[in-house]
Amino acid sequence: MGPVLSRRDFLAFGAAAALLPDLASAASPTGAKLHGLSAFGDLKYPADFTHFDYVNADAPKGGTFIFSPPNWVFNQNPLTFNTLNTFVARSDAPPRMEMCFDSLMASALDEPDALYGLIAEGVTISDDRNSFEFSLRPEARFHDGSPLTAEDVAHSFKLYKQDGHPSLLLPLSQMTEAVAVDPHTFRLTFSGRQPARTILGVAGFPIVSKAYFEANPFTSANMKPPLGSGPYKVGRVVPGQTIEYERVEDYWARDLPVNRGLYNFDRIRIEFYRDRQAGFEAFKKGDVLYRQEFTARVWATGYDFPALKEGKVVKREFPAEKRPSMQSTAINERRERFRDPRVRKAIAMCFDFEWTRRNLFYGSYERAQSCFERSDYRADGLPSPAELALLEPLRGKIPDEAFGEAVIQPVSDGTGRDRKLLGAALKLLGEAGWKRAGQFVQNGKGERLTVELLVDDQDWIRIHSPWVENMKAIGIDASIRVVDSAQYTNRKLEFDFDLVTMAQSFTATPTRDEIEATFHSRAATLSGSSNLAGIADPAIDALVEAAGRAESREDLITALRALDRVLRARLDWIPNWYLPNHRAAFWDMFGFKEPKPDFGFPVEAMWWFDKDKAAAIGKA
Repeated sequence: MGPVLSRRDFLAFGAAAALLPDLASAASPTGAKLHGLSAFGDLKYPADFTHFDYVNADAPKGGTFIFSPPNWVFNQNPLTFNTLNTFVARSDAPPRMEMCFDSLMASALDEPDALYGLIAEGVTISDDRNSFEFSLRPEARFHDGSPLTAEDVAHSFKLYKQDGHPSLLLPLSQMTEAVAVDPHTFRLTFSGRQPARTILGVAGFPIVSKAYFEANPFTSANMKPPLGSGPYKVGRVVPGQTIEYERVEDYWARDLPVNRGLYNFDRIRIEFYRDRQAGFEAFKKGDVLYRQEFTARVWATGYDFPALKEGKVVKREFPAEKRPSMQSTAINERRERFRDPRVRKAIAMCFDFEWTRRNLFYGSYERAQSCFERSDYRADGLPSPAELALLEPLRGKIPDEAFGEAVIQPVSDGTGRDRKLLGAALKLLGEAGWKRAGQFVQNGKGERLTVELLVDDQDWIRIHSPWVENMKAIGIDASIRVVDSAQYTNRKLEFDFDLVTMAQSFTATPTRDEIEATFHSRAATLSGSSNLAGIADPAIDALVEAAGRAESREDLITALRALDRVLRARLDWIPNWYLPNHRAAFWDMFGFKEPKPDFGFPVEAMWWFDKDKAAAIGKA
């Protein structure tokens, strides 16, 4: 239930979907111009490579791809939009606006941690590894034909550091200089206090036009498309309902190795449906051509419509990416009543996953346990000696459970009302000072323990209602609040909620900047950050910073497993569930290369329109 959200999950966003390298490795030497960078190892593709292996380099161009996006970045909203400015925290932008902008470097989705030049044909790293000089391609152009120069790159980074969305702002906190050395040379300098791998996160940021944003306020929310340089530009727009992206026929970078075989559709159209069922009905009629299904009930029972039975629609599963994921419910610790871990644990014990899986999920989904599910960063068993070396200095400042077996959520008896678990939850509330007084528990001030689950989709009522009823059974005044998409976004921006569910995937080599935005105290008060739980703990900060200092993949695994142990013991986030694959359905009119790459699945960028298939099903 619910899409896997990713801050950096789209190929056209270049290195923002990349796996960020340890610049201390031999793969990133100083003093020489490099065509690419890799974390902890060698690059797969040489300087003279012609295209990525997972694409069809000769894919035909044409056709229209109509879909509802399964993931999005920045301030984007899959249900509605009221601005075309995707770079700031406020307002709701449509997904895939990033396809209109190029970045300095782009990622290979068949490598866990490799970047190759896009706007920049190469990069040179200074001896102290704090300065990075990018050689820009002189042919780089914006859509109006004006040259994209180092001045535009420098201006972009300055804008992001001052007023950008937290995903853009936080990684630039240690940036000291963004300079156009000459029209085709850009130098980016950091203070020396930045994590080693920060540079390749920011090397994937979208580059915008200096001239455009000198004439138009950067922080404004309007429906005027910013001037871009990428493979697509904004076409037809119906605010809140439809946006079309048109392929740029004379796109300056279409034949670069990082782009060959990609961006094949003439138009990419996104249709917005506030109601899941309405979106599904549109798909069944062919008004939407590709859909990833996030509702188990619909996947199990709804795909029996005529077009599927006639073979016009394909229903299948694709392997999920080999990237850590996290789908959990954040408990807002900015509110005093949720700061006691015993209260958070009691709330978590009321969620009966076993009953939910059997009765609502039709046996699909696995129980999530980790903040880094599906990856080597998930902690299991007892901590290793290397993990203990990080944890021991924090003893007394972190839960004792972090030193034992990795915390696992309790398994219920599957009845939906496990008396043993609910009794244990009520006992925890009593220990935390919440005593039963009639129907509800109260604290010493006579205040009820209230819990409101904030949602923006009616389907969540079906999922969360049994959880709410179990909380009520032990005296918690629990409820569900359904709000519209715009209000939901604003309340998350302002951290105005009790509990809210979020799904997120990290890159395969998470950087400190990524995990800082979700777990570090610096993000706890930053509007728009993904630290929805409001975690502000120096011990957590120390483990985040240890991950940022990792000089090998083994060091990174150790640091993130240690962090995972502490987060799971604290229960700032209640893990819920995850899928080991993508459930997808599409009208059989597309071509694609198999197998899919391991580290990304941007079908709108990799697939192509197949005229013969379309004709066979009457969609030519």
